[in-house]
Amino acid sequence: MNKILKSAWLYRIVRFALGAVFIYAGLVKLVDPKAFARVISQYDLVPEFLLAPVAIGLPIVELLAGLGLLLNIRGSLAVIFGLLVMFITVLGYGIMADLNIDCGCLSAAEIEGIHSLRQAFYRDLVMIAAVLYLFLSRRLNPKLALSSISQFYNKS
Repeated sequence: MNKILKSAWLYRIVRFALGAVFIYAGLVKLVDPKAFARVISQYDLVPEFLLAPVAIGLPIVELLAGLGLLLNIRGSLAVIFGLLVMFITVLGYGIMADLNIDCGCLSAAEIEGIHSLRQAFYRDLVMIAAVLYLFLSRRLNPKLALSSISQFYNKS
């Protein structure tokens, strides 16, 4: 188990996959922020006057956090963890309130209804597990925590 946690290749694969998911999710929402604002409004958690800033700001944060994770930039993993906790909380609210809406996770019309919320909830739990793996791997192998940029400059 210790060997798996210290594996630089597995760390990179998980990091790139998670970063790619967040980059894709951010880009898809930024392409049509009005559609994403409509999805957000269905949860009835964001005041009307904040819908536009949230519909643009949240995807930008997702995109930047995903890029940061691809480049292994310090803090990006913590941002992704925070986003996932927020997403799980909102999805849990939607499930508990029996909302029959699109989750708004990866596209404006991903899957309809409560099944979408449950699938997204479980998918986000898997991503939380991936984040915890990355945190633990960094703890056990501190060289993994070095950013790709600093590794590049240290080699030259």
